[in-house]
Amino acid sequence: MGLANALGPSQINVQPAPAVAGDFASANPRFNYLAGPGGLVAGIGGLTIGLFAWVTASPVDANGTPAWATNAGAGPAAGFVHREQQALITTYLTDAGMTIPAGFECGLMTGGDFWVVNSGTTEAEVGMKAYANFANGKATFAATGSPTNAATSTASTIAAETNGWTGSISGNLMTVTAVSSGTLVPGTQVSGTGVAANTAILGQVIPLLAGETLGGIGRYTLNVPEQIVASEAMTGTYGLLTVGGTLTGTYAVGQTLTSAVSGFAAGTQITGLGTGTGGAGTYYVNLTQTVGSGIIDASVNVETKWIAMSAGLAGELIKISSQALG
Repeated sequence: MGLANALGPSQINVQPAPAVAGDFASANPRFNYLAGPGGLVAGIGGLTIGLFAWVTASPVDANGTPAWATNAGAGPAAGFVHREQQALITTYLTDAGMTIPAGFECGLMTGGDFWVVNSGTTEAEVGMKAYANFANGKATFAATGSPTNAATSTASTIAAETNGWTGSISGNLMTVTAVSSGTLVPGTQVSGTGVAANTAILGQVIPLLAGETLGGIGRYTLNVPEQIVASEAMTGTYGLLTVGGTLTGTYAVGQTLTSAVSGFAAGTQITGLGTGTGGAGTYYVNLTQTVGSGIIDASVNVETKWIAMSAGLAGELIKISSQALG
C-alpha cells in the first residue's frame, strides 16, 4: 500500500466529482467585474479561486476603478472568483493549488451560475441566499436577511465624533499639514470645498515620514480617487462605538453592525480599532450617530445576490446563480 501511495492514486471514486469549486455550473450568460487597465490583480496574500472577493479602493487603475482583489473585505462582495486555470501550486510537494499569487492578473464574476463549497455547518437548500464571510470569502447559506453574528454585546453605545484639519488632496492621497481638532481615524467622512461627496479616509500611509504622527499630520488614502483639492480647512465626522455589558464573540475591523436601539444607522461598519482589540473597548465606525446603551451585534458575513440552486451538506459543492427562480 505504501508503494501504491507513492506511485499513484490511493483511492477510487465510484462517481466522478461533479465539478471543482469555481467552475461554471451552466452555459447561461455570465458577467465580469468591470476593471480597467492594470486591474484586476490579486492583492496582498493572493486570491483563492471558488470564493467571494472584494476590491480595494486604493490603489486604482488607469480608469479610476479598484485594481486589487482579495478574499477579505467589508460591505457587499464585489464578485466571485471563477476557475479558469489561473492558479499556481504555491505549497511545496502538493499536486494542486487554488491560489492566484499576489500581483497576478485575475478577474471576478458578477453574474452567472457557478459551483461553490458549502462552508457552513448546516445543509444548504434550494432558494437559500449565499453569504460571504468578511474574513476569507467562504460561502455559507441561510434564509434572506439572516447574516451570522460574530459578536454581540448588551450595553454598547455609539457617540458622534468630529475632527478638523488643514490638508490638500491629489488623486486619492490627502496630505494633512495641521490638525485643529480631534484625531483622524479610518472611516472619517471628509468635508471641504471641492471635496467629492462620500469621501472617506481609508487609512494613514505607513511608515510615517519625519514630522508625521499617527492620527495627525501625515498622508491618508481616500476611497474616492481623481480629486484635486488645494490646501484648505477640512472637517470630518465618524462614530465611536464603545462595547460594554455582557459580551460574546469578537468584534473586528470590516464587520457590519446591526441594532434595534433608537438612532442606529443602517450600514454602520467598524473601520478601525480604538482601545478595543476584539472585546470590550472602543472602535471607530464609518457613520456619525448617537446611539444609547443597548444591544449591538456584529455580523461575520454579508448577504449576496447569489442563490443556492442545489442542496448540499456542509463541505459539499453547491450550485449558485445570480438569477432568481421564476
